[in-house]
Amino acid sequence: MSQLRFDLVVRNGTIVTPGHREQADIGIADGQIAQLGGAMTGHEEIDAGGLLVLPGGIDAHVHLVCAALAAQLEAEFDGAEPHWADDFWTGSLAAIGGGITTVGNMTFAMPGESMTAAVARDMAGARAEAAVDWFLHPVLTGLGEAERAEVAALAASGHTSLKIFLSSSDFAAGTPGLAEVVAAAGQAGALTLVHCEDAGMLERTGRELIESGHGAIQFFPDARTVDAEVTAVNAAVDLAARTGSAIYIVHLSSAAALDRCRRARAAGLPVYVETRPLYLHLTRSRFAEPDAAKYVGAPPLREQADRDALWRGLACGNIDTLASDHAPWTLEHKLDPALDVMTARQGVADLETLMPMLFSEGVVAGRITLDQFVTLTSVRAARLFGLYPRKGAIAVGSDGDLALWDPHETRLIDGARMASRAGYSVYDGWAVTGWPRFVIRRGQPVLADGACTARPGQGQWVRRGPAPAL
Repeated sequence: MSQLRFDLVVRNGTIVTPGHREQADIGIADGQIAQLGGAMTGHEEIDAGGLLVLPGGIDAHVHLVCAALAAQLEAEFDGAEPHWADDFWTGSLAAIGGGITTVGNMTFAMPGESMTAAVARDMAGARAEAAVDWFLHPVLTGLGEAERAEVAALAASGHTSLKIFLSSSDFAAGTPGLAEVVAAAGQAGALTLVHCEDAGMLERTGRELIESGHGAIQFFPDARTVDAEVTAVNAAVDLAARTGSAIYIVHLSSAAALDRCRRARAAGLPVYVETRPLYLHLTRSRFAEPDAAKYVGAPPLREQADRDALWRGLACGNIDTLASDHAPWTLEHKLDPALDVMTARQGVADLETLMPMLFSEGVVAGRITLDQFVTLTSVRAARLFGLYPRKGAIAVGSDGDLALWDPHETRLIDGARMASRAGYSVYDGWAVTGWPRFVIRRGQPVLADGACTARPGQGQWVRRGPAPAL
């Protein structure tokens, strides 16, 4: 009997998707999975014996600055105001190193620039720089009729998401026009991503801390309280209830905020929840350290009880996705002594460590199952962001995006040796078990035993379908 011949065959691995596990060979042709099991040969073959074959990771929340925007920022501020350290190329290298093959980038408009123009700029930058596949989240620029029409047009073009910041006074909860924009997004099939911290509470608390002599970075968690997060989550839930539009709470950090989302979901509201690694692995005790500023993210690190609640939320399905919110700064920029609780630079590098840390602290430690790991890092994001089954699946017709995972390899985190230009990791020195040995993007091996063979411009934009109903 003749054997079918494919571009790539992955042999002897254990395929893992939620609710299903089998040892079978995978044949990939023209970038897509063409056969699972059975007789086959390949122009190229990889022996995955002893490895777990997982869907390529999807990090739906990253901040990468394309070269054109970086140049624009440097010209505007004459180099005096730093920006995030990674572009689509170095961000791709970090993603690949951690088993991620698709990223969702937040696209911010410059002053006077429309969302459409900002998306076009990032699309051009990513086409030239990215080595992983990508999609974009336009960040809302206004609350008028023109912006509502723009949201609808972008969604029709395959950009089916919108990001709003309740932490901004321009888009604070209750601002006239906000509900109308969220309603327009839902009607266009777009998922509204919401940063949940109340703008008024942040401004008031920050000023009070500075005026009382407590403006140093060590007090950053006091400047952005759980109450500020819960107040904004309540507002986001209210938007979902009033408009019927799907809401996705980004980087949820506290037990109280998670409980509010759980109750909204139990009431049938289309509310989805993302958390990020910082809140699973670290607590606010880090702000007692001399270099506390390197741990700054918004919302800030919380208490151990919040950390425990988030792990339980992952295990029981109350949290849909884990995303890095990769927003890398150099340590020099993070530790700038001129910064205070209101100007601290938010964000850390976490693309390369997202999946290994979750596997080590979650699967290996017994907090979550392997099926839950795959759901949180790939399947659920693919479904929520209109990518499934092209992404997030190991099935005939799906893209050949695979992470061949060594569940036993242990490495010490050393951010200085990782791909991000940040040059450090908040987890430096942690022993982490479970790393990708091979990464395959659309049928092309891009990582093999630590050697990355990807090239700039090999990534592709992924057109998305509409957001789902709960």
